Amino acid sequence: MAGVAGVHPDRVDDGLTVTRAGRRVLDAHPWVTDVALTLLLAALSTVPLLRAGTTSPGLWVLDQALVWPLVLRRSRPLATFCVIATIALAQLLTAERLGGDAALLLALYTVATRESRQRAAAVAGALELGVVLASFRFAPVEDDVLGSVVFLSGLVAAAFFLGTSVRARREHLASVEDRAVRLEREREQQNRLVATAERARIAREMHDIVAHSLSIMITLADGAALANRTGQPAATDAMNQVSSTGRQALAQMRGLLGVLREAIDTEADEEVDLAPQPGLAQIEPLLAQVRSTGLAVRMSVHGLPRDLPLTGQLTVYRVIQEAMTNILKHAREVTKVHVALDWAADGLDLDVRDDGAPGSAAPSPGMGLSGMRERLAVHGGVLSAGPATGRGWLVHAHLPLDERGDDA
Repeated sequence: MAGVAGVHPDRVDDGLTVTRAGRRVLDAHPWVTDVALTLLLAALSTVPLLRAGTTSPGLWVLDQALVWPLVLRRSRPLATFCVIATIALAQLLTAERLGGDAALLLALYTVATRESRQRAAAVAGALELGVVLASFRFAPVEDDVLGSVVFLSGLVAAAFFLGTSVRARREHLASVEDRAVRLEREREQQNRLVATAERARIAREMHDIVAHSLSIMITLADGAALANRTGQPAATDAMNQVSSTGRQALAQMRGLLGVLREAIDTEADEEVDLAPQPGLAQIEPLLAQVRSTGLAVRMSVHGLPRDLPLTGQLTVYRVIQEAMTNILKHAREVTKVHVALDWAADGLDLDVRDDGAPGSAAPSPGMGLSGMRERLAVHGGVLSAGPATGRGWLVHAHLPLDERGDDA
């Protein structure tokens, strides 16, 4: 292939590079094209004068005067046409045909590509009037004046419609480009929204895991310190539980960071082995972990359990986890906690109630309650938290379910 037609690939590449560079120069400097086109038309317009042996300097000047205003046709299209048309009107007085009259068609084309359709139509009408006048002025008696009018009118119509078509195409391309830019901008905004929602979800997950685990560790450490003062062997068990809870929190944290890394590095080939998200089956181990702190926790289930999506199960688990965290952190004089799951026809009701001092379990403003509300709101659920009747603090959540058991 390298030797076909004696063309070397490197030379082909160099030629393409030069061609592309030349196009870039022309796009950046359109006046270069205008000057070159004007020079070409000025040279061609002299051919009829040379053939006729014209020696009148006035005709030569008039011929060139018709052409050279085209240099400004892009920046001043309407003014360029008016100047050329005025010179052509003066030409009618000489009764001489000039090759520079072709500049009128190019000026009309430029007006049609850059001015409004109304202005272009007005310019085309003015040029058509000039066509009729020129046909009667320059045509000898034996010539067909009507044929001249038809021919020149066809050229005017061609210049007009070609210019308007180019303008319509440019407007269409501009609209397509603008739409592409807007779609790209909307996609970037959508990606930012998705990333923000994902960061908020990860923040909630980390808050739930870390806050719950650290609350248990703090409670166990306080219990171990008290037991150590009296020399009771329970201190060793409590410290072992602190170590176990810390290991679990560390493993869960690594899992979340693995998910975050996988979301960021979309081109990674290796798969991240992550543990499944907790659900209803993990509620009892969660309560057992809380019982290890010495707090009596009881769970009751009413009604017939129904199938619940994994996202709904995770929401129920996190609500219970956050409620337990608030009890461990804020409740005073609490001895027992009751967790109740009530499966009703319209949904699942969850109650977490302690018997602590009135108002002692009220959490400080933060991510806890807002995170629970956000989780439930995704599934159309609601959350309420406040002092229970008589004593303690009550957290109530309702997760609506449809007839099949899916969260609504």
